[in-house]
Amino acid sequence: MSKRFIKGMTLIEVMIVVVIVGILASIAYPSYQNYVTRTNRGAASACLLELSQFMERLYTQNMTYIPDPEVLLPALTCRNDLAQRYTFAFTNRAARAYTLAAQPTAIQNDAVCGVLTLDQTGRKGALNGAAGLDVIRQCW
Repeated sequence: MSKRFIKGMTLIEVMIVVVIVGILASIAYPSYQNYVTRTNRGAASACLLELSQFMERLYTQNMTYIPDPEVLLPALTCRNDLAQRYTFAFTNRAARAYTLAAQPTAIQNDAVCGVLTLDQTGRKGALNGAAGLDVIRQCW
């Protein structure tokens, strides 16, 4: 009879594989989180642009951004999709001017851009208006 040798993995080999997988995961997870944050930020900026278009249509119809009775921001699909990550609201609203803001929630945790803003002239902002041009380009 011939003897068959069954080869298997030793405990040391298994531990080495676990360490390698752990190192790869520790590198990949922060990159993934950064990607998710940037993707949601892009969706929030697109939603701000869509809300701005709503405001411009409102102004075209009524010659004011505050018609009577006062109209609130519409419940767009983008607002519903981003409800857990951003809160959309007016930070300023007058008859001839408005500023829309997308405030990140605790889930989004966007320290790079913070609050995204957009006004009636199309001026974009980040970090609640304190950002420089480079940050605004990165955030929008």
